Amino acid sequence: MTLLAIDQGTTSTRAIVFDEKLRPLTKAQREFPQHFPRSGWVEHVPSDLWESTRAVMTEAAKDHRIAAIGITNQRETVVLWDRKTGEAVANAIVWQDRRTARYCDSLREDGREEAITKATGLLIDPYFSATKLKWLLDEVPDARARAEKGELAFGTVDSFLIWKLTGGTHVTDVTNACRTMLYNISKGEWDADICAMLDIPMQILPEVLDNAAEFGTTDILGYEVPILGVAGDQQAATLGQACFRPGMIKSTYGTGCFALLNTGEERVDSAHRLLTTIAYRLDGKTTYALEGSIFVAGAVVQWLRDGLGVIEDAPSTQELAGRADPEQEIVLVPAFTGLGAPWWKPDSRGAIFGLTRNTGPAELARAALQSVGFQTRDLLESMRADWSGTPDVLRVDGGMANSDPAMQFLANIIGAPVDRPEVTETTALGVAWLAGMKAGICGGMDDFAKGWALERRFDPTMKDEERDHRYALWTRAVKATISV
Repeated sequence: MTLLAIDQGTTSTRAIVFDEKLRPLTKAQREFPQHFPRSGWVEHVPSDLWESTRAVMTEAAKDHRIAAIGITNQRETVVLWDRKTGEAVANAIVWQDRRTARYCDSLREDGREEAITKATGLLIDPYFSATKLKWLLDEVPDARARAEKGELAFGTVDSFLIWKLTGGTHVTDVTNACRTMLYNISKGEWDADICAMLDIPMQILPEVLDNAAEFGTTDILGYEVPILGVAGDQQAATLGQACFRPGMIKSTYGTGCFALLNTGEERVDSAHRLLTTIAYRLDGKTTYALEGSIFVAGAVVQWLRDGLGVIEDAPSTQELAGRADPEQEIVLVPAFTGLGAPWWKPDSRGAIFGLTRNTGPAELARAALQSVGFQTRDLLESMRADWSGTPDVLRVDGGMANSDPAMQFLANIIGAPVDRPEVTETTALGVAWLAGMKAGICGGMDDFAKGWALERRFDPTMKDEERDHRYALWTRAVKATISV
């Protein structure tokens, strides 16, 4: 029996078929364009998300009989669509988009953040779905009137795909709902007060289910297949890394970087501007996490390729960075769409410090890779300050985790071991396990955790003096970027 995991990301959609022992068998992937209509704006064409999903599902599953489907997705991205036609009324506004920054400022100035954080665990920021949705309702002609009549539906990408796959089932899961800035994570329901504050009609919101649940069935493969597991990409990676015990932490390096620390049944409110979120909910039992979000990780490599043209493909970044002059201390702050945790400065933009006449592509490539390690240390420093149970080992996954130099620098700059698993497709693995467990094909948490296997551990080799010096350069660079 086989399981199909759909991994709908920011720049591509993938589908992976796993066997009953959760070993990957076949994979298909399609890239699609991002659109940047103005500075700080990032959009997707929703039909690109749907068509790429349908294509990779068909390709990956063509030689297999699929028993159940799991879906994982880019979080916070907003889609608003017509309930009759299933067609979006505007482009999707991507999680990276900063167009609502001034409105978020006004909410903070009006003293709204404390109430929103108490309910949702989130800070007021354009990153989250709520203000994006409000923008669509306000700016798309007739959208608000149609929403109030019940003609439109809102969802994050998982919800939009489920609607398309099932022919009209309007649901989401708790880990996507909790990233909208509209969901009360203590009460486990949409927050009526916040919806009223932002003038969002609650009838457009989807039903919220556990991560392993019956989300509907699809016949897109030519036969009926149930969708039984759904999780936002970072929570899916937490599951895929088997971070089931309080104190376990993972960091995923995709377009952005996201570190989640399992805090168990305890909701921990951060004093250092991290996010309190839901890691997963199974059988009605909620497990919480502290999360640190970095907006630019793998995207900095894309910038080297597409923006500067200094590399032809992502893997060549390592070789280029290896030729960098060790005497040059170049620091790149990749705030292309603002700074995430723990700074939360949406209006900041990228900057490079320490340039010399001899600085070239190699030094920029090295600084780009190292920026991911520096940002991760920012997150871990805040986590350690918020929760005394923060561990000394970091589990990593995502595309950049395959870079040995990047992971070695990460271990060096955080001063702790970095563990890379044998299966780095942990987002897809996490939802495949959810679907398989719900279908009765796979075992529970204990069995899944026993199957987690280490591919390589990176131990820190940098001396404390050098580590502290380099991190001090980074901190000064970030503060200088913020002050501009």
